[in-house]
Amino acid sequence: MDDDYYMGLALAEARKAYAMGEVPIGAVLVADGVVLASAHNMRETWRDATAHAEMIVIQQACRKLRRWRLTGAALYVTIEPCPMCAGALVMSRIDRLIYGGTDYKAGAVESIFNVVQNQALNHQMTVTAGVRADECTELMKDFFRQRRKGAQE
Repeated sequence: MDDDYYMGLALAEARKAYAMGEVPIGAVLVADGVVLASAHNMRETWRDATAHAEMIVIQQACRKLRRWRLTGAALYVTIEPCPMCAGALVMSRIDRLIYGGTDYKAGAVESIFNVVQNQALNHQMTVTAGVRADECTELMKDFFRQRRKGAQE
């Protein structure tokens, strides 16, 4: 299994979100080749501002492993994490972040901020950006194109 494979799983989660009318972002948390958790955005459904795919995956994995430290884990997410999620990645001690598309409006890894590699914090992680970026970005663009189209009708 490689980054492309696990990003494919995250994309499958993002497609579930799309089908539900949620912003299509999916995430998968992996350690030692085992998927610990997978999720997609649920903000609209749960009416919860914190129900981002990354936050849900972190919570699921912590419950499953019965610990808050997720050292040794890698998070695959279709879009660059926001400041909230980037902070949660640091606080949960995830070792590696792999994401697809860049978020120029709210990204906290390279676009606006770089929370996950900030030397002032007590934990930094390795980052791989751009994995299946075209697919991840196109899914988001299509989602918002459809929303605008629906709003005009």
